[in-house]
Amino acid sequence: MKMKSVLVTGSLGQIGTELTPYLRNIYSSDKVVASAKNITEGIENVTKEGPFELVDVTKPEEIKAALKKYDIGTIYHLASLLSATGESNPQALWAVNMNGLNNILEAAREYKCAVFFPSSIAVFGPGSPQDKTPQDTVTRPTSIYGVSKVAGELLCDYYHQKYGLDIRGLRYPGVISNAALPGGGTTDYAVHIFYDAIRVGSYTCFLREDSSIDMIYMPDVLEGAVQVMEADPEKLIHRNAFNVSAITITPGKLAEELKKYIPGFTISYDIDPVRQAIADSWPNSLDDSAARAEWGWNPKYGLEKMTKDMLNVLSKKLN
Repeated sequence: MKMKSVLVTGSLGQIGTELTPYLRNIYSSDKVVASAKNITEGIENVTKEGPFELVDVTKPEEIKAALKKYDIGTIYHLASLLSATGESNPQALWAVNMNGLNNILEAAREYKCAVFFPSSIAVFGPGSPQDKTPQDTVTRPTSIYGVSKVAGELLCDYYHQKYGLDIRGLRYPGVISNAALPGGGTTDYAVHIFYDAIRVGSYTCFLREDSSIDMIYMPDVLEGAVQVMEADPEKLIHRNAFNVSAITITPGKLAEELKKYIPGFTISYDIDPVRQAIADSWPNSLDDSAARAEWGWNPKYGLEKMTKDMLNVLSKKLN
């Protein structure tokens, strides 16, 4: 049987720029179609090393045209606005995150596609257990980004229950990457700190020193996304929105780890009240036992291994 193709929306974002070549390496370049609303400079490996389409997820006709043109069987739907960006323009976030998801699900229903939907630690709020937050618990977020992710999880569940659509996803914590820079999230500090540590030996953080948030390194992000989509559906109890985690850190703890390799590194704090309020509403750590039990989630990068790899890659890149 001829293999259907894969479509990646938001392919020029932080995760998409690395997930796209990762998928192309697995399924072949001609079978993975990258898409984005606009072309971003400096992402030639995504736009030129395989098919690329301009697709605005708020326009259903553009989604359906791509699904039909490339005979798409699976959609990795990454197009979204992030938490800090969303607080400055809630209406724009809702249009992209919710209307865009609804358009993707409707198109997937028509063309019988499987869908990967990334959710977030942002679904939790002050009423959620703060330590080892369970898979199934209170989700009452206080950010518009979190609200859109909770609504997205429920909409995905609805499409699975009503239409039998194969939808799976992960609740990502903060994502750390050595490739593309993050785009307006509350956990962006955990990437920017490495750049400033290498370039100038110091960093000014927008979160408090003791702000504890789970993180995950990009290689584990990529492996987890593919792993959950290829998992045996008979073993999946939750299917959608699995908690996943790998590293629990604070800005202070990450700074101490960096000092092991850059002894003169210093950190100072200039708190952003908007992002600090979002961070304070999120859990300190997640319980990802459901993902481990149902499809074998087992991250490979802890704090020490991640830090060494980030410094190694970025030192070469920035030099």
